[in-house]
Amino acid sequence: MTVPVPRIPAEPLRPARAVVRGELFWGLQGALDRRGLGPVAGVDEAGAGACAGPLVVASCVLRPGDGARLPELTDSKMLTAKARDRVYDRVLQRALDHAIVVIPTEQVDLLGIRVMNLEGMRRAVAALRTHPGYVLTDGFPVPGIPAPNAAVIKGDRSVAAIAAASVLAKVTRDRIMTGLHEELPHYGFAVHKGYSTSDHLAALSEHGPSRVHRWSYTNVATAAVAHGLTPPHPVVLTYAALENSLEKTGGPVRAPGRSVGKNERSAAGAGRTRGGARIS
Repeated sequence: MTVPVPRIPAEPLRPARAVVRGELFWGLQGALDRRGLGPVAGVDEAGAGACAGPLVVASCVLRPGDGARLPELTDSKMLTAKARDRVYDRVLQRALDHAIVVIPTEQVDLLGIRVMNLEGMRRAVAALRTHPGYVLTDGFPVPGIPAPNAAVIKGDRSVAAIAAASVLAKVTRDRIMTGLHEELPHYGFAVHKGYSTSDHLAALSEHGPSRVHRWSYTNVATAAVAHGLTPPHPVVLTYAALENSLEKTGGPVRAPGRSVGKNERSAAGAGRTRGGARIS
């Protein structure tokens, strides 16, 4: 005889802790504030993964408890453009202090994205009027910050000040790229904001790079070689871009009268620091 197996009622689903707003969600920043280690500054960037346009880094100091008073605040990439604009305005209204640093493509091409990402975060903290008691950065440690600091993995989703900095940097950069669209409409900057989408890569292949592209990046350097173009400013190529240039032309991409060097293998610069050798 078959004995029926009793059915155990399923436990009701509980909401994930990560979606709770208020001090529970922004716990790390609140803990630092309560222990007298504030004011807490959050730092984040926008545009590190793009192949055109500037890198923008922002720092932000919020009032204790403001995470609960900004219900839409989260990682800027998770918000719609309209929601980001709303949060941007609210952050500017409520923030105790903030700073936004715009690093042009010329500096990224000369020193590398990793170097300028770290330097941009140091600049953003130094530009604050209020000296922070503690600095929290998104994703990776930043040496040289003149205050106690820590890196927070996915900090733009768990630290209110980092999320606020993320929104400030993203909205600022998006507005810059939309402005560049008026000057260079065939690249579609207003849509993809300089990231390597299929439409952007098609335009890059058809027209070659513009002055606002990052000529040190592999895809941009490849398009430059195909169109016989030379960089408008000094460039330190990634290893991948240099190898590709040598393979296609027998020599590196050149800027007349200027030096061309070699940089880290990845355009994002992960795992390597900038190589200092120059190739002339």
